[in-house]
Amino acid sequence: MEPQPPNPWRLQRRVLPQHTDHAGVMWHGTYLAWLEEARVEALAEAGLAYADLSAQGLELPVVSLAIDYRQALLHGEWISLESWVLPRRGVKLPWRSRFVKPDGRVAAEASVDLVLVDCSGAPQERRLLRQLPEALATAVGHLQRGPDQATGSRL
Repeated sequence: MEPQPPNPWRLQRRVLPQHTDHAGVMWHGTYLAWLEEARVEALAEAGLAYADLSAQGLELPVVSLAIDYRQALLHGEWISLESWVLPRRGVKLPWRSRFVKPDGRVAAEASVDLVLVDCSGAPQERRLLRQLPEALATAVGHLQRGPDQATGSRL
């Protein structure tokens, strides 16, 4: 993974029975759901609710996703999902995340790239936006700096 800023966005979660397979190991789809939850919550904490973005006809779909699994996450374990937003690469907004166990071991690392799409018109009129609207640009700047040192992340 690329070098990360020192202060990540954090989402704390416990692996519950509905997150696991029959062996008590976290199911791969849960990783995806938690990655999205972490992005939506961090964006809200940075000052822009995803619902407000959607109300404007804008969406941030995933265009690239990779997860490197290192250790199984097990039923009952607490996990800290740490995320960073990197500088934009062309139209892509890259996020990097780690699933960290309480003892500090990294159980998985993820790389997710998003793009901004205007969905306000008919489906055939959807278009990729190269420039971020002001509110989103401001929130992305905050996301790239990380949560406020004084308040920390509420996630």
